[in-house]
Amino acid sequence: MGSAKTVSISLPSDLLVEAQALAERENRSVSELFGEALRRYMLADKEWEALLSRTRAAGRALGIRSETDVERLSDEFRREKRHPKIG
Repeated sequence: MGSAKTVSISLPSDLLVEAQALAERENRSVSELFGEALRRYMLADKEWEALLSRTRAAGRALGIRSETDVERLSDEFRREKRHPKIG
């Protein structure tokens, strides 16, 4: 992973107490806990951006250009679900 650098962060006291307790339960340091939390946060952000990219592309392919289009399609779907066409 490379050499570690020391950083200072400010936390509310109650959050620090919870983090210390969690780190102790998991037999690791608070630094390891925060490092893991940051890695997970950054990974989730990348996954979220990838999801947005895929869904925007799918929306464009369906001709969805605005929130109004989304609302219209949602309303149409709900109407169809309530009153399915027979045959």
